Amino acid sequence: MINQYETVFIATPVLSEPQMKETVEKFKKYITDNGELVHEEDWGLRKMAYPIQKKTTGFYHLFEFKAEGAFINKLETEYRRDEKIMRFLTFKMDKHAVAYSEKKRREQETKKVEE
Repeated sequence: MINQYETVFIATPVLSEPQMKETVEKFKKYITDNGELVHEEDWGLRKMAYPIQKKTTGFYHLFEFKAEGAFINKLETEYRRDEKIMRFLTFKMDKHAVAYSEKKRREQETKKVEE
């Protein structure tokens, strides 16, 4: 059964811009090969609430996608294998989370049009 998921990962802050783009493209391709990418957001370099691997900042990136449930284990295994990824979180979106996400995207699009 195909469900909608949202995954956020934090990449190490020592990456250069090309390395970060390469990492994002790697996971983007992995998701599109196994499902359908719905939305993507680059949150950039942010300060973390607590240090991870003695680092206080990290590059945050979000993917919203539709895929089979079995794919999530494969995706999270790929996150664990990549030394550039410090943390990740993937969760299944219920109908309310999907509706909220769509509403939020529409509001952002209308905001961009008005500017």
